[in-house]
Amino acid sequence: MRMLHDAWYLARTDCSQAIRRRETWFWVFLLPLVFFYFIGTITMQFAGTPQVGDPIEVVAPPDAGFLADDLIKRLEKAGFRVSRVESANAPVRQRRLILPAGFTASVQAVKPVKIELQHRDSSAGGDYEKLRLSRILYGMLADWIVVLQGGGQPDAATLDAVREAERLLKLEVKAAGKRKVIPTGFEQAVPGNMVFFLLMNLLTVSAVMLVVGREQGILRRLASAPMSRQSIVLGKWGGRMMIAAVQIAYSMGAGTLLFGVHWGENYWMVLLVLLSFASFSTALGFLIGTYVKTRGQAGAIGSLSANLMAALGGCWWPIEIMPQSMQTLSLYMPSGLAMSALHQLVNFGNGAMSALPQLLVLFTGALVAGALAARSFRFQ
Repeated sequence: MRMLHDAWYLARTDCSQAIRRRETWFWVFLLPLVFFYFIGTITMQFAGTPQVGDPIEVVAPPDAGFLADDLIKRLEKAGFRVSRVESANAPVRQRRLILPAGFTASVQAVKPVKIELQHRDSSAGGDYEKLRLSRILYGMLADWIVVLQGGGQPDAATLDAVREAERLLKLEVKAAGKRKVIPTGFEQAVPGNMVFFLLMNLLTVSAVMLVVGREQGILRRLASAPMSRQSIVLGKWGGRMMIAAVQIAYSMGAGTLLFGVHWGENYWMVLLVLLSFASFSTALGFLIGTYVKTRGQAGAIGSLSANLMAALGGCWWPIEIMPQSMQTLSLYMPSGLAMSALHQLVNFGNGAMSALPQLLVLFTGALVAGALAARSFRFQ
């Protein structure tokens, strides 16, 4: 009981002192929000194939006729967000359809009609857009033929009726299982950068804190106090873990309220994974701080290690887009284990047991690193 009492006193004192420093507020509260926003905004465009609400511009001359309105209705039904543009010379924002003059009259006269598509995507996504728009145009042509074969005269009303009529042939699509959608935008940026800043604030600061404590004689004074070595190590570890708990709660709250991140149904497992990762990072930081001699060495090794593990662990981009060899390598990184568990729980919608292997490895690593740090801990 005495050991826990002393450790609790040191943890409270260290946490109280740390929370008063301006750099703590900068690294724990301000800078993570900046990274969440900018990286999340940038990676939103990596989402792959077009989604519902894709913007498209339509240039329709005044004499384009009712077929232009019918085409716009079909585009909107297919999920496009249509805006009419007066001139074809204006810069293309993303994609644009240019209808020829006398569009409807040319189709009625059975003349070839050329519709021009302008878009800024030269990748496979651009080919998908062509296919998507071609299906809409051929569907409109098929409805036109249906009206003619029925003995009617194609106009806006008859085309509306045919377009809305129930189809005799339907394709029913069902999911054969859960689809692994690679996380992008804030779904990747918020968990990834939270793991990165936990690394920076726990690994680096824990190492530097020990060196500063030795340089300023704080650890020597603690050695002369009626406290055991275990109490001091546990108290120092507890102080950093208090900061980590505040950082995790703040980041998850900001991710939910400001960026719309849903942490899944097993949020308690998410907390366990993050706390195990924080424990490991803190213990590893103490281990580094025990062996280095200057605060410059501690800062350099801590920062380099944090950035390297963040890059290889998939904190800045989804590890799923990397080659299989890199995905395998990431599982040997504590950051990679944490991100793998978060993807399983948050992004892929799997149950709590899907993250159990990563949790056990992180927890075991925290125990081993903590035992080594306690054993090698020195006061001067």
